[in-house]
Amino acid sequence: MSDLLLLVPFVAVVLLYLLPKRARTAGLWIAFGILALETAAAFIDRFATIDFGLLAPLGKLLGFHLATDGLSELVILCTGLVGMAALLVARRTLEDENEKFLFANLVLVAVVGINGIAMVRDLFSLYVFVEVTAVATFILIAAGRGDHVFEGAWKYIFLSVVASVLMLTSLGFFLLSTGGITLDAARTGLAANAPLAWIAMALFLCGLFVKGAMVPFHGWLADAYTAAPAPVSVFMAGIVTKASGIFALMRIAQSTLGGATPGREILLVVGAVTIVVGAFLSLTQTNFKRMLAYSSISQMGYIVLALGGDLRLGILAAGLHFFNHAISKSQLFANAAAIEKQLGTLDMDEMGGLGARMPVTAGTSAVASLSIAGLPPLAGFWSKLLIVLALWNAKEYAFAAVAILASLVTLAYFLSLQRRVFFGKPLEKWAGAREASVGLLVPAVALALITIALGVGFPFALKILMGGGA
Repeated sequence: MSDLLLLVPFVAVVLLYLLPKRARTAGLWIAFGILALETAAAFIDRFATIDFGLLAPLGKLLGFHLATDGLSELVILCTGLVGMAALLVARRTLEDENEKFLFANLVLVAVVGINGIAMVRDLFSLYVFVEVTAVATFILIAAGRGDHVFEGAWKYIFLSVVASVLMLTSLGFFLLSTGGITLDAARTGLAANAPLAWIAMALFLCGLFVKGAMVPFHGWLADAYTAAPAPVSVFMAGIVTKASGIFALMRIAQSTLGGATPGREILLVVGAVTIVVGAFLSLTQTNFKRMLAYSSISQMGYIVLALGGDLRLGILAAGLHFFNHAISKSQLFANAAAIEKQLGTLDMDEMGGLGARMPVTAGTSAVASLSIAGLPPLAGFWSKLLIVLALWNAKEYAFAAVAILASLVTLAYFLSLQRRVFFGKPLEKWAGAREASVGLLVPAVALALITIALGVGFPFALKILMGGGA
């Protein structure tokens, strides 16, 4: 059944373009239905392991192989939930029917890439699916309007090309050093301490650091997230960046690096620096989406930091934070879309007192903000606790302290956001502002309820999560 996760969205893209123009208005709902099925598929235990018989010659050379495990199911679940939220936001924020149709198609193309990233077991196929996702995302960003959109899109694609060069060079070095580019071959080469294998891995990691916006390769993300249309920001922040960069790092940490000291040290340092830089940059922002963008950089640093801790607990902690951040950050970008729809601006210095006029948006925003900051009993508290425990068990006490102290900075900038946007005296020029439409509130409320439910029910879900982290 794993092959269906690639074939169904791909076939849907082709069929959508065969529809009569009058019927294309159903494109969003068709994509929504496919993502709903994908969400359901994430709960089917180990969909199956599928080998592509037609690609046997290529498979013999490259080890092209699809398989699902707990990490795969995590990404597939996040893709379904975030994708549905983005489509609902698109329905209310994109005015032109052609834009809605294009968005639905490009989301499905990106889903093909993300699902492939989740299931492949060799580095070349991983690279190919990362590129599929990147191309679809570039078009999604560029589909917006205004010069700033093209600036954000071209920064994204330029640095993506740099990452591609690094990853392709890495694949060549792996072939020279290990004779193969499967994850098993890479693990064997690294275990033998082959210098060329470690150079190859360093290049591949740098490529993924660019894709995942790790410091110092983070320059593209804030511009891309801010310039992108509202539903694109929801989709990118919720799953695209994490799948194409961060999840690939999780897979490599689990399958190839293991407890290797050089690999762990790289992940610890990069993760810690990214957390701190992203958090302090968030403090200085006045644009709602730009603050969320830098916050995303910081929180993805937490995921990478966890991978440098105790291996089993670190993978579990990284996976849980991956899910929590996907849900909460998608919700916050949906909140941003609701505010921009009502006010026409995202400048937080021009806001104030919106909590009285947009109580549902304010309430859901508070849930997501406090969860990301790590306050109990919300879901984000548990993932950050597990990250600290993974670091503590690995005797990385300094990095555990960084994780804790940076959470205080996270709380500071989210409290600043809440104060500037929702609290205080309502400004007279927003006297006509009203709560967002139901179409924009549904995804925000649904995602907030997931955050609350997972936080309250975490002790009951822990056994399942331990299975997923194995």
